[in-house]
Amino acid sequence: MRIRGKIAVIAVCFGVFLLLYFLGGNAADDPLLKEVEEEQRGNTSPAPPVLRRDVAAKFTKNNLARPMTRRRRAEEDMHLAVVACGNRLDETLTMVKSALLFSLKRITFHIFTEDLLAPQFKERLNRWPRSISSRFQYNIYPISFSVGNADEWKKLFKPCAAQRLFLPVILKDVDSLLYVDTDVLFLRSMDDIWNLFKSFNSTQLAAMAPEHEVPKIGWYSRFARHPFYGVTGVNSGVMLMNLTRIRSTMFKNSMIPTGLSWEDLLHPLYQKYKNHITWGDQDLLNIIFHYNPECLFIFPCQWNYRPDHCMYGSNCKGAEEEGVSILHGNRGVYHDDKQPAFKVVYDAIRDFPFEDNMFQSLFYPIQTKFLDTVNTLCGRIPQVFLKQIEKTMRKVFEEKVVRHVRLPK
Repeated sequence: MRIRGKIAVIAVCFGVFLLLYFLGGNAADDPLLKEVEEEQRGNTSPAPPVLRRDVAAKFTKNNLARPMTRRRRAEEDMHLAVVACGNRLDETLTMVKSALLFSLKRITFHIFTEDLLAPQFKERLNRWPRSISSRFQYNIYPISFSVGNADEWKKLFKPCAAQRLFLPVILKDVDSLLYVDTDVLFLRSMDDIWNLFKSFNSTQLAAMAPEHEVPKIGWYSRFARHPFYGVTGVNSGVMLMNLTRIRSTMFKNSMIPTGLSWEDLLHPLYQKYKNHITWGDQDLLNIIFHYNPECLFIFPCQWNYRPDHCMYGSNCKGAEEEGVSILHGNRGVYHDDKQPAFKVVYDAIRDFPFEDNMFQSLFYPIQTKFLDTVNTLCGRIPQVFLKQIEKTMRKVFEEKVVRHVRLPK
C-alpha cells in the first residue's frame, strides 16, 4: 500500500503539470521537435555525401537521413555508435528512438551491422517523420575486424560485440563518441552524458560505470580468472570514448614493457586471455584498464542501470537519489517477464508514435503500467524508474516549449 501511495502522489503531481501543459497550447502538438524544424527551415542545403573508409565502401550510398544544414559543422554533432547483429534490429531502433526523443543537439549514429540488416535499417530510419529525421544523420558500416581472425572476433561473447574494440581504428575522422549496447534506453538527454567528456582529466580517454556496486556479490570480484579494473570491474554497455586520445596512447600491458598502441594490443591480448575470459570484449577492456587505470573515468551507476542493481536489493544509490538516466536491459529482460519493470519502459518507448503528445502517449502509459510491477523485485522501487524521466519531461517542456511562449505586452 505504501508503494501504491507513492505512485498516487506522483500521479497527482503529474496531473497538475499535465493540466498546465494543455492550457499552454499542447506544445504546438509536438513539444519536442517542431521548433527545431522551424529554426532550420530555409537554412538547409544539400550536403556532399559523407565519405566512408574502404571498410565501409559497400554501404556508402544513401546512408544520410537528411541533408545537413549549411550553418552546422559536423563536429557539433554528438556521435553514437552501436553494433547490431542477429535479431537486434527492433531493439536497436528503439534505442535510437529513445536517444532522439530527449536530446537537444543533433546526433550522428554509426551503425555497424550485417549485410542482411543494413537495408532494413535504411528502410526503417528513412520512414521516420521529418520532425525527427531533421535532427540526425546515420552511417551504416559492415562488420569488420582489422587484426586477427575475423570469424573468431565475430563469435566472441555476443554476435559481433567485439566490433566496438575496433571503433578507434575504423572511425578515424571521429574525435569522440558514445558507444552503447543495443539493449540500452535513454531516459535522459544524451547531451548530459556527452557533457561528461568535459570532466576528463588530461590522461583519461574513456568512461564506464562499475560492473557492480557491492564487491561481495559482484561477478568479477568473485569469479574472474583475469585482471580487471578496480574492485568490481567495469561494464562496457555504455562507454564514452575519446577516439583521438585512444589512437595516440601507448597502453601498458603484461606482454611488452614499452607499451602497445590500441590496434596492436587487441590481438595479442585476446590470444593471451581467450581461455580465461567469460564476457568477451568487456573482459578485454577490463584487462586493458587494469593496467592503465589512469586512462579511465568512472561515471555513476544511474548512467548504466541494469537488473543487477535491483534484483538483489536496491544497490545503486545514484538512481535512488536522481532516478535512472540510462536503462540497460541486459539478461534479455525487455523480451521476457522476469523483470517487468524494464519491459514496461521498453514497450512504451517502442510503441510511442513520434508525433504524439509525449505526456499522454509515453509518460502516462509507463506510469500506469508500472502499477502492475510493484510486487516484483525491480518494480518495488518505482521512483527509481520514474523520477528521472519525469525530470526529463519537464526539462524538455521548458527547453522546447516554454521558451517559445511570448507573453502579451
